[in-house]
Amino acid sequence: MTPTDRALAPVFVVGSPRSGTTLLYDMLLSSGHFAVYLTESNVFSVLAQRFGDLSLVANRRKLLRVWLASKLYRASGLQAQLIEKRILEDCSSYGDFLRITMEEIARSQNLPRWAENTPEHILYLPVIKAAIPNALVVHMIRDGRAVALSLDRRPDRGIQGLPWDRQRNLMVQALYWEWIVRRGRGNLEQLGHDYIEIKFEDLVGNPREVLSRLGDFISCELDYDRIQKIGYGSVAKPNTSFKQESQDASFDPVSRWRKAYSPEELATVEGLVGDYLKELGYPLLTSPAPSASLRTMRARYETYFSARFKIKTSSIFKKLRPALTAQVLDEIVMGAEGPPVLKA
Repeated sequence: MTPTDRALAPVFVVGSPRSGTTLLYDMLLSSGHFAVYLTESNVFSVLAQRFGDLSLVANRRKLLRVWLASKLYRASGLQAQLIEKRILEDCSSYGDFLRITMEEIARSQNLPRWAENTPEHILYLPVIKAAIPNALVVHMIRDGRAVALSLDRRPDRGIQGLPWDRQRNLMVQALYWEWIVRRGRGNLEQLGHDYIEIKFEDLVGNPREVLSRLGDFISCELDYDRIQKIGYGSVAKPNTSFKQESQDASFDPVSRWRKAYSPEELATVEGLVGDYLKELGYPLLTSPAPSASLRTMRARYETYFSARFKIKTSSIFKKLRPALTAQVLDEIVMGAEGPPVLKA
């Protein structure tokens, strides 16, 4: 990929849910170089599981019928007739669907490129790279102890554990964090120079340096002062912005999780995922000695998460899924409130 091509390539921001992907994505949009689409597309993680082979025009019509009635479409600001015509005539895959819709959003805003922010797309990187070869991947990584705590408090964003582990949801979320981050990092060799890792803690603690490094990677100037001035989405919200410039001086998104854990919970979580935390450069606060039951739980969930993903993406399971309505799509992707809709 030439420097010129790289400067126009789409950027995918991925990572474990609650790892800071939205903050980084909103910063890219606030730079003034990317089309503004203030929601997650969920093209590969949801739509691709529901509408079958898009080389068939009947499936494209089904997808459009649902998508055009959803908040995902309303957030795009596009004219229905224009996007419908392009999808019916030029789309033969989900990669095409995402590329066409995002290109049209960028064109309508007179901007040169687009970015995408669906955290769970980290599980589909090989598919995304095959469909959109010039895609650049930014993997946001956050301390798994903070992520697990956040997912435990946000059941709509976490993963459901096995029935007998309902009282150990925090531990399930910690294991899910490790599983999904490992899965994403397993594509390092395939992605090569088109992949970069950004730590949430570094972004919050030293944004200018991190943005400079990221800007070099995506061949784009990421001016910190301009980003703060424009301030799309979470960039403008004090409770998800940079701690040193927050209106609340006591706000600390990096280490606030420390006060929320009981000593027993912290020891258990570090017993489950401590080795991977250390591998990623996060020091432990305890000296965990995993029990046999914790080792068994860890092995069980590695199998469970992988099996769930395999079933979800299997062609047989897709055929058994009920029809997807626009209302259900909105609930799956955004919850009851949905994404912000662009103002005219």
